[in-house]
Amino acid sequence: STTNGSLSADDLFTERDLQQTPDLSEAKELTVTSGKSVTISKAGVYHITGSAENCTIIVDAGDEDKVQIVLDGVTVTNTDAPCIYVKNADKVFVTLTGSNSLSVTGQFTADGDTKTDGVIFSKDDLTLNGTGSLTISSTDNGIVGKDDLRITGGTYKITAASKAIEANDSIRIADGSFTVKAGTDGLHAENDDDDTLGYIYIGGGSFSMSVGDDGIHAVSLVQIDGGKFTVSAAECIEGTYIRINDGTFDLSSWDDGINAAKKSS
Repeated sequence: STTNGSLSADDLFTERDLQQTPDLSEAKELTVTSGKSVTISKAGVYHITGSAENCTIIVDAGDEDKVQIVLDGVTVTNTDAPCIYVKNADKVFVTLTGSNSLSVTGQFTADGDTKTDGVIFSKDDLTLNGTGSLTISSTDNGIVGKDDLRITGGTYKITAASKAIEANDSIRIADGSFTVKAGTDGLHAENDDDDTLGYIYIGGGSFSMSVGDDGIHAVSLVQIDGGKFTVSAAECIEGTYIRINDGTFDLSSWDDGINAAKKSS
């Protein structure tokens, strides 16, 4: 949906972001195997199946490469590393088909200077979409994006000791179903170097969140154009500027329900 406000959905999502069914006609078939990482080094569509332990799907492609990972009934359980790790690409799409499960059971190990602290961890733009489901369990964060993070479809069940979904520049959600239990925040957008970024846009979807701190937290702006929200949190929605144009809300807080407090210049 697009409603009057600081953000327009037309500017936030591409046609490919919103495409829920992948084109597998030229896809490369990959199967996850216990104890072995899968490295994707160039643009393309990769159809991934199988179950494995201590296996990471690594994207280390060119700066202009767009990579689409299609998860089709994939189960990966790792001890100390992300299940999906985007080191380099222009943009990565994770498209869900069938029922998928990703979990990290122990303490995350850093990759050199990079603190990899999410079951899905991306240094570049990341889009999640599809008609399938994804269950994530993490001893730290669930999904982490260091640039823009878009979600346009899929069903997500996320249990995380810290944040369920985190991004530096923005979290942009067009649709999806989210069941979240998190030790700190459900959705968290914050850029330490530029406080004009770190915004959250939600145009639709359903959200059931039970968290220890903030349900939806953005340093600069939270704009909600639609969706159904059931949130139990210390503060349910927090940002410097909050604009709610539409939606259905059932908020239960033990501090602030909606808190517009200056966090950005």
